[in-house]
Amino acid sequence: MTTASLTQSTGVEFTRIYSYGAARGDLVVPNSDLIGPIDSSDEWIQQRTGIITRTRASAGILAVDLATDAAREAIEKSGISADKIDLVIVATIGNVQQTPSLAAVLADRVGSNPAAAYDTNAACAGFSYGVTQADALIRSGAAHYALVVGAEKLSDIVSPTDRSISFLLGDGAGAVVIGPSDFPGIAAPVWGSDGSKADAVGMDHTLVDFRDGTASWPTLRQDGQVVFRWAVWEMAKVAKQALEVAGITAADLAAFVPHQANMRIIDELAKQLKLPETVTIGRDIATTGNTSAASIPLATHRLLAEHPELSSGLCLQIGFGAGLVFGAQVVVLP
Repeated sequence: MTTASLTQSTGVEFTRIYSYGAARGDLVVPNSDLIGPIDSSDEWIQQRTGIITRTRASAGILAVDLATDAAREAIEKSGISADKIDLVIVATIGNVQQTPSLAAVLADRVGSNPAAAYDTNAACAGFSYGVTQADALIRSGAAHYALVVGAEKLSDIVSPTDRSISFLLGDGAGAVVIGPSDFPGIAAPVWGSDGSKADAVGMDHTLVDFRDGTASWPTLRQDGQVVFRWAVWEMAKVAKQALEVAGITAADLAAFVPHQANMRIIDELAKQLKLPETVTIGRDIATTGNTSAASIPLATHRLLAEHPELSSGLCLQIGFGAGLVFGAQVVVLP
């Protein structure tokens, strides 16, 4: 038996988000373009979801292209050289090429080779998961600076005739750079899943089914009522727990940015949290649509652009989605 002892890594005490970057699809798609295949109306979509338009990407634009644009903006604004970023995490369900990872390609594109790079699939909670992992890895000493991106081209994986979800979805990417901090900038997460309800939202078939000719191309579907009830009642509890573990109250928040799933869900969560009028709420869904893992950084990016006074304020971010996976934490806005 060897008597040698291992050296384990140790890192910094605190981390924070340095900057946000964003990229939306190049096409603005109004409700009127989608109502025919689902036999609906602009009024019905707006009443049920709050969506007026959504952004989608042209055929030649991939999720990795959106991720690249968002990442370059975040890196430039962070003041950190791309070659100092040694961890790249991309949250996505919209990468139609199973391998190589979108993150590895992205790291090369932005000049962060040979950063550790991987994709994570936690659907609409993916960005929260990525932030949690980056924070932990930097504080452990396994990384020094991280690029975390939520990137989706959901228009590639939705059926235009599906009434349950097709009108909700948009394309886009949001990115952040995370690194060491002199003060606590990312609170402990409240995260988890409920796989017992996995059938409530997800792909309707597998690639094997499609290959074997027993099913059509897999697309996203959902049971809207199940997802709505779960999001409203269970995620309000998660959001309250996130405030508790951060050691703050709703009155301490400058902003609240939930996953942009549905305007009614956003408004109901804000009501249950008893948010004061001083809290600015992200409602990017009205013109961007539901962009899954990209929705939180996209909505936060827009809030910071429209309300620069939010800088240095506390923001509660909460993601939830397919597989009934959820993640929430309070962060200090850059």
